[in-house]
Amino acid sequence: MVEENTIFIGKKPLMSYVLAALRQINDNDGTVVIKARGKAISRAVDVAEILRNQFATTATVDGIEISTERLTSDEGRESNVSSIEIFMSVPEEDIGTHSSRA
Repeated sequence: MVEENTIFIGKKPLMSYVLAALRQINDNDGTVVIKARGKAISRAVDVAEILRNQFATTATVDGIEISTERLTSDEGRESNVSSIEIFMSVPEEDIGTHSSRA
């Protein structure tokens, strides 16, 4: 089951994910989980850093989980793909106060 505060990183522009994460922080309980696999891992780190340094400056990284997922292609081949989950939050008093203007 996917939680409501999860952002999956793909091929869209970075700022799309940064703004989505900011919206999650402001609209929910002040937390967001940024998830990515494979080549998108570096983009997930970029999203977390842009969010923390430019938009939600009180945000902290509460944890990072890395793992390997085993995927099966349409042709039946199996491959290992690295994945990352970055858990971030802002203090309770700052929920809803972050602007999308840097």
